[in-house]
Parts: sequence; structure tokens; C-alpha cells
Amino acid sequence: MPIDPVTLAVLKGRLEQIADEMDATLYRSAFNPIIAEARDACHGLYHAETGDTLVQGTKGLPIFVGAMAFAVRAVIAKVAADGGLEPGDTFLFNDPYDGGTHLNDFRLVRPMFRDGRLFCWLASVGHWLDIGGNVPGNYNPRATESHQEGVRFPPVKLIRAGVMQQDILDILAANSRVPQSNWGDLNGQLNALDLGEKRLAELLADYGDAAVAEAFGLLMDRAEALMAAEIEGLPDGTYVFEDFLDNDGVVDEPLRIALDMRVAGGRMVLDFSRSSPPCLGPINISVATTVAACYVALKHAFPDVPANAGVLRPVEVIAPDSTLLGAKAPRPVAGYTETILRLIGVIFGALGQARPDRATAAPFGTINALALSGQRGDGTRWVMFSFFGGGLGGNPESDGLHHANNPISTATIPPVEILEAANPVMFTQWALRPDSGGPGLHRGGVGAVYEIEALAPGTTEIALLGERGRFAPFGVAGGAAGSMNAFWWETPEGRAAPPMASKVVGVSIRQGQRLRLESPGGGGWGDPAQRPVEAIARDIRLGHVSAEAAIRDYGVRIAADGSVSR
Repeated sequence: MPIDPVTLAVLKGRLEQIADEMDATLYRSAFNPIIAEARDACHGLYHAETGDTLVQGTKGLPIFVGAMAFAVRAVIAKVAADGGLEPGDTFLFNDPYDGGTHLNDFRLVRPMFRDGRLFCWLASVGHWLDIGGNVPGNYNPRATESHQEGVRFPPVKLIRAGVMQQDILDILAANSRVPQSNWGDLNGQLNALDLGEKRLAELLADYGDAAVAEAFGLLMDRAEALMAAEIEGLPDGTYVFEDFLDNDGVVDEPLRIALDMRVAGGRMVLDFSRSSPPCLGPINISVATTVAACYVALKHAFPDVPANAGVLRPVEVIAPDSTLLGAKAPRPVAGYTETILRLIGVIFGALGQARPDRATAAPFGTINALALSGQRGDGTRWVMFSFFGGGLGGNPESDGLHHANNPISTATIPPVEILEAANPVMFTQWALRPDSGGPGLHRGGVGAVYEIEALAPGTTEIALLGERGRFAPFGVAGGAAGSMNAFWWETPEGRAAPPMASKVVGVSIRQGQRLRLESPGGGGWGDPAQRPVEAIARDIRLGHVSAEAAIRDYGVRIAADGSVSR
């Protein structure tokens, strides 16, 4: 019997709730603040034969959802080659070239059996704090091969027919500076899979295997139809857009991310063939990551389209291995986040050409992956890793958000209280950065200022992998660019800044010394001369724009009583 629309909506909600509960289970049990607080993780259900995304939660990282389909396919290929798949098996791996993103992101994939037959796959991914390599936290801006970024696991059976493989646990523990943190995260992921399997079994008992399987197909077909309709709403043609990364951390030359977007007959081709070749440093990404980033960008542009594999059926992604967007092993990939941010930005730029009324200026475009590490007074190791916020771009309807997260995820910026409680550091400043948002009719959101003082005895090692230190977030429709990234640290001779703009490793500060990160603001939208004086006066009053910048960028006059006019 065909599924009626009401039942389909109920099944969709129940399935999404399963993934949401899996997310919540991991967030509440993980040891690592990047998962527990920042929610750098994701769960979902995947097709038994193709590995396609069937269901994702509403709280997990979207970039993981697209990449996880490739991860499940890697497990399917291993099973096809090796055989021996049993109920209770769970695979573990972090291979960034075979369905992964970078080495910190560990994937667990488990089969769901019904009456002796494989029904679907459940999968979990989370960012572990440290997995070996040359740099604590694994964001090594000077890596020239993946071996310098950490230990790499192909798909292996962590659990065989319900029995944990202790030797794999021993290898994991031996290859981390903080094995207890990874152990807690692993158990959180396993518990999330256990819960997902239980909840899915309850749903199948309520509605039957056939009905749920049919719902999977219908939901993907609807996503495909809705995406095709959105593409048909774009004028046919070729739209060209490009932007640049500062450098790869090893060679101080810019890297081009170039897109030729072709639209015709309800289909879209995203061709990145003109992008820079694979680079020496850790800014490369795999094809799986490229496709996942395209998925995220399209979901932002067309938010009403359901989140499953049907979204990409009308879309072809071209990312040759002759570019840094189709990198093969052992090219380093730790800084994949910076590259996918630029990739998402150029898709926004091309879509803005096709639909200027929906164009959005560039967001701040870097996670500023900062790792601090050292030894406490008792000799134990500590590693603090975090990412940071910035300004989003102005858009046709409003100013950009201040101190927001990047459009690659729904993750939250880790709270200062958590970072200070877990590590020997003190944030002496955590504030908005005035004048960093690009001027426009709708101003870009402002970035942030983070100043950190080292409290540990001895030295605190610093590693930063960021971007937008040389190429500012662009404005659109006449709007101006946002500010660029800035970073410095104290030395006995004074302040020092990275020669590579926003990438540095191998430097340190001592107890009582500070470092400072100033994140970019978003680009502006529209002619700054058209911004209402009331909005400019409010910006000045709130400290988002200084009086000097208002006079310079908006051409206003400020009277002695503080009133603003043109």
C-alpha cells in the first residue's frame, strides 16, 4: 500500500529524531570540548547498498553528512572485498582520502540487520582532540604529507560480532597525547550507535520494514525534485567566480579556487577544473570533501530542500585530481576547513551572479584552528584546540551576523569558561572587533578579538592554521570587503606575527605572555552611500563602527552632540 503524505511526514520526523538523539547522546558524553561544547560531530542513516545519505540529524555538522556517504561506501567496498559482515560489527577509520575529511575526524560505521538481511547502515563521526603527528591537535600548517599530521586508519573492525578488539584500542591509545580524551569520545560514539540501532528497531516494529524502506526512497525522490525545481528557477548559462587562499603554509603563494557553474534544464554542473594544482601544504582536500562542501553550499542556498542524497542527483561536481580539490594520498589535508570555506564562498558568488537578488557577501571564511599545548606543573600533558568566530556577510535583507560561526557547520564556538577550566590559559579579552565588517547598505558582521595569556609554567607551544590574512572577505552589489585576519604573540623582543599571515607553528610563549587573534568581518552588501544614517548612528553607539570609519566609509558628518547626518 502506498504511503500517504501524513504517514510520510511522521516517518520523516521519527527518522530525523533518531539521528538527533544520536547527536545528543554523543554531545552529552564526549570528553573533548570540541564535541561536547562545539558539537563537531554528526550521525545519520545510510543506504544498505549505495551508502547514500538517507537521514541526517538537525544538529550535526552538515559537512560531515555529505562526506559520510563516501565513508559508508568505503566500508561497503571493504566488505565486498573481504566478506564476513555480521550483526554486531562496527568499523572504525579516519582515512581522509577514502570518505574522510582530516585525520582528527573518526568515523564509526555499523550495519543494521533485519531477519538476517542488511537493512541500512548507521554512522557516527566526531572530531577527536589529538591523534599523534608532529603538532599537538594535528593542525600542522607546515605538513607536506599526511604522516606529519597524525596516524591514519583504513576501515578496520573495531568490534567483531559484538566483541571489542583490544589491540585496536591499544594502537589508538599509543598514538595520542591525550588518550583518555579519545577514549571518552569513542565510547560516546559507540553509545550513540547503540541508541540509534534501538530507536530504529522500535520504528521498524511500529511501521514495518517495507514502509520505512519505501519512505527512504520517497524522501530522496522529493529532495531530487525540489532541487531540480530550484535549479530550473535559475537562468540557464555559465557563471564564473573565483577566490584565493593566502598560501598553503609551506610555499608563500596564493591558491586559486575557481568555479565554472553551468545551469541548463534543471541540472547544474559545478566545475572546479581551473583551480590550483595540489599543493605542498595541508590545504588540499579529497573529492569526497569537495562534494560534501558543494552539498553544504546548496543547502544554504536552497534551505527548503530535504537533507538527503537526493539533493545531489541533479548536480554534477567536477574536481579533477589535477587540482587541490581532488587530492590523493599522501597529500596533507589537515586544513581542509579553510579550503571548503573558500569553495562554499565561490558557489555563493556564482549563485549571486545567477540570482543577484539573493547574492550574499562573503563570510569571514576561516576557522582559525588554534592549538596550544604544554605541560602542567605536575608534568602531565595538555592540549587545547579551538576554532573561533567572525562576521558573516551582508545580504539583500539584513546586515551580517556578528561573531558567528562559518557556514560549514552548525557547531558552536567553545565557551571561554570551558576552555579556561580545562586548560592552563586565561582569556584576557573576548570581544567584538570594531570596524571589521565590510561597509555597505547592509553592513557585514564584525569579527572578534581573542587575547589569551599562558598560565602554565615553562613554555606554551602555539600552532595556528587560519586564512583570510591576505585576501579579505569580498563584498557584493557595491558593498566593500571585510577586514582581514590578524594574529600576533609576545616575545622578549616584542610582538611577532606569522610570516605566512595566518599560519604558524614552532613558536611559543612563556607564563604570563599573551597571544592575540583578530578574526575577519564579513563583506558588505550594497552601496554604503545608501545606508540609512539611523543605522550608522546605531553602529557608532554600539561600538560596531568607529566615528572615524563612519566618516571615511559612509561619507557622513558627525556633530558635536553625536548626531549623524549626510
